[in-house]
Amino acid sequence: MLQRAMSLPRPAQLSPNRVAFVLLAMVTLCWGINWPIMKLAVAEVPVWSFRAICAGAGALGLLGIAAATGQRFWPPSHQWGRLILVAIPNVMLWNVLGVYGLKLLPSGRAAILAFTMPLWAVLLSMLVLGERLTPNRALGLLFGMAGMAVLMGGEAAHLAEAPVGSLLMIAAAFSWGAGTVLLKRFPIDLPTTALTGWLLVLGGVPMLAGALIIDPPIPWPPSHAALFAVVYNMLIAFIFCYWAWFKIVSLVPVNVSAMGSLMIPVVGTLSGMLLLGESVGWQEAVALALVLAAVATVLRPASAAAARAGAGGRAV
Repeated sequence: MLQRAMSLPRPAQLSPNRVAFVLLAMVTLCWGINWPIMKLAVAEVPVWSFRAICAGAGALGLLGIAAATGQRFWPPSHQWGRLILVAIPNVMLWNVLGVYGLKLLPSGRAAILAFTMPLWAVLLSMLVLGERLTPNRALGLLFGMAGMAVLMGGEAAHLAEAPVGSLLMIAAAFSWGAGTVLLKRFPIDLPTTALTGWLLVLGGVPMLAGALIIDPPIPWPPSHAALFAVVYNMLIAFIFCYWAWFKIVSLVPVNVSAMGSLMIPVVGTLSGMLLLGESVGWQEAVALALVLAAVATVLRPASAAAARAGAGGRAV
C-alpha cells in the first residue's frame, strides 16, 4: 500500500503542480503533528536509539521501493563523498540535535525554532554559493533574529541556567540549512527515492554508533504511546514525509516548497496544545509571527521573472 501511495500519478490525471500541493498538504499535517508525537517517544526511548531506528526504517523502506520499482539504485562512484557531506548535517545533526532540543522544550516552541532553517540557509548561501543579501533577505533576517531573541528571553526568564533546549534547536535548524546549501553546491545524480534512502543510510550510521555507545538499553516493553510514536516516525515521518518532501522540491520551484513549509510549525504548535495540553504564551505567539514573517520575507520572489528563474531548482 505504501509503495502504491508513492507511485507518481499519471500526467493525464494530475499536473505536477497539483501533485506537489497535495503532497505538501499531507507533509504539513504529518510533520506538524509529529512534534508532540515525538515527545511521547523520547519520554521513554533514548535519543540516539530513537533516531537510529527511524533512519534505519526509512532507509530500508525507501531503498526497497527504489529497487522494487526499477529505479536507478546506486549513486555514481565519484559522488559518495557528496552524499556523506550532505547526509551528516541534513540527517544526523538535524535529527539528533533536534530531538535533544525537543526533550527540553515544549513541542510548539521547538517547532518554531526548527523552522528558522531557511534563515540560516540564506546566510550560508551568501558564503558558500555567493548569493547577495537583497533588501528582502536583510529584512527577513532581522525578523528572524527578533523572533529567536523573544524565545531566548523567555527561556532566560524561566531558567536560571542557559537556554540549552533553544540553543540545541537553533543548532539543528542551522544544520538543516547547511545541508540544504551543500546539496545545492554539490548536487547528486540520483532519483528522489534512492537519493533520500542513501542519505538516511549515511546519516543513520553515526546515529547507530551513538545508540550503541551512548544510550542506555531501551526500556522494555515500551508503553503503547511510545510504541505508536516510534512506528509513526518510522512509517510516516521518515519513509513517506522524507520521500514526499524531496518529490515536492523536484516538481515545483524552491520558493513554493519552502513557503509551504511555513505551516508546519503552526500545526506543531496547535498539535502540542491539543495532544499534550501545552500552553502557548505571548512569547511563543510573537515568536511564531516573527518567524513566519521572516521566512515569508526572505523567500518572497522579487518579481515574476525571479519566480520563473527558481523553477526546476533543487533543495532539501
